[in-house]
Amino acid sequence: MNFKFLHNKKIMLLGLGRSNLALAKILNKNSIDFEIRDASEQVINFNFNNSKVKFRFGSDYLKDLDFDIIFRSPGVSYSCQELILARNRGAKISSEIELFFDICPCKICGITGSDGKTTTTTLIYKILKKMGLNVFIGGNIGTPIISKINKIKKHSIAIVELSSFQLISMQKSPQISVITNVSPNHLDVHKDLQDYFQAKFNIIKYQTSKDFIILNFEDKNLRSIAENAKSNVKFFSSKQKANGAFIDQNGMIKIYYKNAEISMFNKNEIKIPGNHNVENFLAAICSSMSICKDCSEKFINSVRYVARNFIGVEHRIEFVDEINGVKFYNDSIASSPTRTIKGALSVFKDNNIILIAGGYDKKLSFHELAVEICKKVKVLVLLGESASKINEAVRKISKKIIIIYTKSMKEAIEISFSNASEGDIILLSPACASFGLYKNFEERGKDFKNIVKKIKIEYLGK
Repeated sequence: MNFKFLHNKKIMLLGLGRSNLALAKILNKNSIDFEIRDASEQVINFNFNNSKVKFRFGSDYLKDLDFDIIFRSPGVSYSCQELILARNRGAKISSEIELFFDICPCKICGITGSDGKTTTTTLIYKILKKMGLNVFIGGNIGTPIISKINKIKKHSIAIVELSSFQLISMQKSPQISVITNVSPNHLDVHKDLQDYFQAKFNIIKYQTSKDFIILNFEDKNLRSIAENAKSNVKFFSSKQKANGAFIDQNGMIKIYYKNAEISMFNKNEIKIPGNHNVENFLAAICSSMSICKDCSEKFINSVRYVARNFIGVEHRIEFVDEINGVKFYNDSIASSPTRTIKGALSVFKDNNIILIAGGYDKKLSFHELAVEICKKVKVLVLLGESASKINEAVRKISKKIIIIYTKSMKEAIEISFSNASEGDIILLSPACASFGLYKNFEERGKDFKNIVKKIKIEYLGK
């Protein structure tokens, strides 16, 4: 890949998240001069072969942003005052994912949504991989996709998960865009709900009549944007007929292809649990069909294979272990109330849940979560800065549920287990972000799993 267009530009990488770390390696490999800045006081030795690479770490990392191009890490707010001033001076504010869109030689399928985007992204990737296509996955999932650019060819397909933090400044749209759903989230960063929704909807802003958008028909906000879409709109629905993919009254998954209604298989063949995952699968089917423009027996068999064999992505209603008849589930990905409500609490039907919740407060309402908690949770174990807000929301509805405050994940799990009986479920589904206690939801989920393993060893040793 030729990066000559970046030569003789004053380039700065702002923030050292995973995306900019990968970009730094690419720029260094192509002998491009740049500067790295980050709020951290810890200086990192990258061992770059380019001696002209400069560094600035610490509290003044946002000062004097006199650059031609600033590659912003998603963790750095696009709306911060310093970047606004830099834009006004003529700087181009970009990102690793925007650079990828500029140089990617192949078709891109982009997936966003408040919930389900990682599972949907993974499903699309697995379906197309099973079809034998040359497919790559990245974005807001796993390894930054810019690191794979030299392997991607014109005939390849890039499956890219996109967060609102990435989309907010995008100047290009994928040829196939998918929005799983939209609900309040990240209001600690976005100025209001409209700003958050608009960032999500940027995924279709630059589409043309040759492109496709895949939308959840059950989301009224998505139905409304479809009315003015420039691209070809396909809907998926778990409740009614749709012009893309849907489920009939007998539970049969059906798709529309060339004006014909085609039956695929029963939704009960989908291994990952929950209606939300059925919707994720419908989105993946509709997207995959739009990408490869195929509804052959090979396509149907590939989809069916993934349905029967895909057990889910880590930290998403992930079964961890069973101790003395008590099952432990890790749903650390649930970083918003909606995610916990539509995800784990919708999967488990009985009133035998001990729920571990709480964490960083993203300025979201916990009322609807409290309603569901009062229906299904017997013991609520809270931790993190949002604990008191969740407690207050629950107590406005019910005084009966046992609520226990804890200071650490270890304490939360131990107290949960001491309050559990055979047949109970101990569920980590925090409904909040991990910050303040952990770096990210992955670290939180792994800590949960490690502690459960230690408790099992101690229990069996007694």
